[in-house]
Amino acid sequence: MDDKRLNDLLKWSIQNTDTTTTNGSTNESTAAPPTSDLTPELMEAIMGGPSDADLMKASMEIITAPDSEDVSLEDRIIAFDNFEQLIEGLDNANNIANLSLWTPLLEQLRHDEREIRKMAAWCIGTAVQNNERTQERLLAMGEHGLPQLVHIATHEDEHEDVRRKAVYALSSACRNYQPSMDVFADELTKKGHATGKVDATDMDAVDVVVHGLRDKIKKA
Repeated sequence: MDDKRLNDLLKWSIQNTDTTTTNGSTNESTAAPPTSDLTPELMEAIMGGPSDADLMKASMEIITAPDSEDVSLEDRIIAFDNFEQLIEGLDNANNIANLSLWTPLLEQLRHDEREIRKMAAWCIGTAVQNNERTQERLLAMGEHGLPQLVHIATHEDEHEDVRRKAVYALSSACRNYQPSMDVFADELTKKGHATGKVDATDMDAVDVVVHGLRDKIKKA
């Protein structure tokens, strides 16, 4: 299936999803669309079903679509939610690197819209949780990965919900993976939150750092 058909399929899914947000939660119910909305190509795609990799790429295309295109913030959030659900699976999380999606995902941490920044941090946290391969890939992204997440988590002008998701991503990235824990501690120290050596396999010790950061967010 070519990229255009995948994009059309994902847009069709978004357009036919009734989404309401209450206290940060999203409830979705899919209404039956008029048959005239479905081209033969889309019907074929639905019946055959694109692969998870295809859906991941299509979701990211909508998330990163230029502002000049007719893609609303709501469309991007729904695409991000679809992406997050897909990468809950270990194989799909590992496939982020194979599909060259780490760079566009991390770029969303600098997006002007806070909901996009929040969703990006959420997806990063999901991707690296209990997964050494993706923890390693995030670390390899250099300053665009862990340092940027620490910046968001400690930046007092950032919105609280975005900061909390950044802390979640950091917590997932460093548990049982010492190289990321070392970078996390070093970056916190640079930000004025002095943090010594922490054993990444000691969950209580990691919790002290993570909970301390969350407490600072609450006070802010």
